[in-house]
Amino acid sequence: MREGKKLDLQAYLKSEKTRIDRVLKELVPAETDPLHEAMAYSLAAGGKRLRPVLALSAFRACGGDGDSDSHYRAVCALELIHTYTLIHDDLPVMDNDDFRRGLPTCHRRFGERSATLAGSGLLLLAFGVLSREAAGLGLSAQDTARAVAAVAEAVGGGGVIGGQVVDLESERHAVDRATLDYIHTHKTGALIRASCTLGGHLAGAREQSLDALAAYGEGIGLAFQIVDDLLDIEGDFTALGKTVGADQARGKATFPALYGLETSRRMAAEAVESACAVLGPAGLDREGTLQALARFILSRKA
Repeated sequence: MREGKKLDLQAYLKSEKTRIDRVLKELVPAETDPLHEAMAYSLAAGGKRLRPVLALSAFRACGGDGDSDSHYRAVCALELIHTYTLIHDDLPVMDNDDFRRGLPTCHRRFGERSATLAGSGLLLLAFGVLSREAAGLGLSAQDTARAVAAVAEAVGGGGVIGGQVVDLESERHAVDRATLDYIHTHKTGALIRASCTLGGHLAGAREQSLDALAAYGEGIGLAFQIVDDLLDIEGDFTALGKTVGADQARGKATFPALYGLETSRRMAAEAVESACAVLGPAGLDREGTLQALARFILSRKA
């Protein structure tokens, strides 16, 4: 998009999602075998493809020049990882959900063992794809390793998995703000933050830009989870494609449970504004795409 031209965010999201969906089908062909059928089933269930879109948008905001399938395969690794987290999060030993994106969850469709393996398969495939494509885009071995390590750290014990552990341990227990922040910034925010910084890594961005993207990603990641908490109370199954009220039923630690609806809405809005404020001083997002995505996160209904 040329500078000064108004962004049509919905058209942008639709166009990017179409191409991302095509690349995902190529990466995980359903007809290969039963394992890949289960992997492809969860990938094809839908979703906004927000994480790869954020990575692509950050890449462009950092001056990245490229629109090849290799670029899309690299960022699609994030969607493979995200889908892995959803499959495992839905398992009976975790949240025991029956529906995801309006369809039976992977373990309901294929059984618990197949779902567990499908999630693990997606996770491992993601790092193979990311390593190969980052190197193929011209990143040095050192920069490729740094990009891959940043994503791995966001998924592991210091990121998504660590947040999931504390989330499960906190069910039906009173929690303070520090514990709630830890759950949200790790379970949800870590991968969103890593999606933003991955775009910077792929563009060869300098430390100032990477730091700004990390701060931006942290802010919108927090807002995303607060809105998710609100939708569990105020949303509906048709829009969300999953059971409403599940967090309350399980006694989950959420912002509305601790602060109420209105304060939670204000905190989400403040997180988005804080995220957008770091972009300008770092010379990022002159076209406004990252700011538009942040405000889309705040206003989403699904």
